[in-house]
Amino acid sequence: MMKKLQRLLCVVLCALLCMTGCGKKQTAGGKESAVFSVQMTEFNQGLTKVEKDDKYRTTYEIFVYSFCDSNGDGIGDLNGIRSKLDYIEDMGFDALWLTPVYPSSTYHKYDVDDYYAIDPAFGTLADYEALLADCHARNIRVYMDLVLNHTSDDHPWFKAAAEYLRELPEGLEPDASYCKYYDYYCFSREPGEGFAKLEGTEWYYEARFWEGMPDLNLDSEAVRGEIRDIMAFWLGKGVDGFRLDAVTSYFTGLPEKNTEFLHYVTETGRSIDPDCYLVGEAWTDRAEIAQYYSSGIDSLFDFPFSNNEGFIAHIIRGDYKASDYVKGMLLAEAAYSEANPDFVDAPFYTNHDMGRSAGYYVTDDGPVTKMAYAMSLFMTGNSFVYYGEEIGMKGAGKDENKRAPMYWSDDPDDPDLCAGPPAMDEVKMKYPSLADQMQDETSLWNWFREVIRVRNAFPAIARGRTEGVDALSDENVAAFFRRSAADGDLLIVMNLRAEPAEKDLTQVGGSFTLAAVLNTNAESITYEGGKLTLPAYSIAVFTVE
Repeated sequence: MMKKLQRLLCVVLCALLCMTGCGKKQTAGGKESAVFSVQMTEFNQGLTKVEKDDKYRTTYEIFVYSFCDSNGDGIGDLNGIRSKLDYIEDMGFDALWLTPVYPSSTYHKYDVDDYYAIDPAFGTLADYEALLADCHARNIRVYMDLVLNHTSDDHPWFKAAAEYLRELPEGLEPDASYCKYYDYYCFSREPGEGFAKLEGTEWYYEARFWEGMPDLNLDSEAVRGEIRDIMAFWLGKGVDGFRLDAVTSYFTGLPEKNTEFLHYVTETGRSIDPDCYLVGEAWTDRAEIAQYYSSGIDSLFDFPFSNNEGFIAHIIRGDYKASDYVKGMLLAEAAYSEANPDFVDAPFYTNHDMGRSAGYYVTDDGPVTKMAYAMSLFMTGNSFVYYGEEIGMKGAGKDENKRAPMYWSDDPDDPDLCAGPPAMDEVKMKYPSLADQMQDETSLWNWFREVIRVRNAFPAIARGRTEGVDALSDENVAAFFRRSAADGDLLIVMNLRAEPAEKDLTQVGGSFTLAAVLNTNAESITYEGGKLTLPAYSIAVFTVE
């Protein structure tokens, strides 16, 4: 009886050792890996970032109002961002896009009162300059949100134009030589779609978003001169480029005129600073995005791959084949490169105008959300990640909910926590806070760090061109080469389904060395004799000899 108990105890102890990851086994490339889901951490531990001084970055979008509070007023600010640069750099990001920081009466600041100042709630111009200096010391670039479609109705330009029209004697026509600001906006005596009534007059002004955001007359040479001065001011302060808001709305319904204006802005920025980077928000389809690329702009956000109903979401849900991910990238690269051979794609998955990705997959407990974001980060170009996505924050419905405070910890007295937009509903998070996820090596946060680590270690991921591998791609697996003469070729194989997959790489010509792995569960990726085994929702990255 005692011997039976001893044997039973031995079995139990062995099982416990396996469950806690103490057991070891040989895996791909001859590297030893834990049985537990930390294979990627151990296998990838020797990877280091390859520094590149170019426009291909990994960019962190910060909605300033909700990120980090440095002075206890509940509002995120510039010094709060400065205090988190260690965190941002450790994640692997090497660029920041800050939503507008100009003075404005709204929390989002997209209705600008003054293009040459910082909103007092966010800090001072000196604080902004200090943030730029701190970022540049870490090789982190900073992109400023440049809102050119409209101003606030409190902007001095609009107030002067409105006052002029209110005082204009009856029967006289406006004359810009008496008030130049009249020509800065689009006024009409007739009401029309997208126009608002100018209080106290019989005049109307174009305001496509809402009456508090009067649209600028971008045909005006005087307005274009103002834009040049604004860009020169901020580039002179050390800004590395601009995110251009609402480029499809510059001239509503007129893509050709939008493209011409984008060309003007692009050439203006480069005439001031040849390294000025420009990325535009063109919330439209691939064909129209390609048309805007003919302006010569560096980047345009790749909206077709984003959001709850975008290409990535449909593929990871199984609505489309895994191989369609490769086909989608090929179509995008072909269309954009034809319009602008020097294009730098700007893939992203969510932003401040979209519901957060953790809410896209109701029954998912992590793997699907992880893989979907990896698909975005493994596209070419300058990849953008919205703050809080790295910890699976939630937020949907009205805009305020999508801009909830960064979830630093569960401690209500944490001084970094912001109060959030005034009209925000209570947002219940799906995943733990950052403080908790930092203690869990299998967390979403640790996955993000590993994905970005791999992206930064292999420059061809961002800088190469995609070539499909039909022999390996199917309903469940997406396989493609990322070709780069400067940085070497890669073979990337993704299992985008919940079942394991096996692939025979001998079907593809060439010699491959497993160089990085990304896995979401306790099973390890293995590669031996040309046979690749991919557990559910996992990625293998090979260098090509």
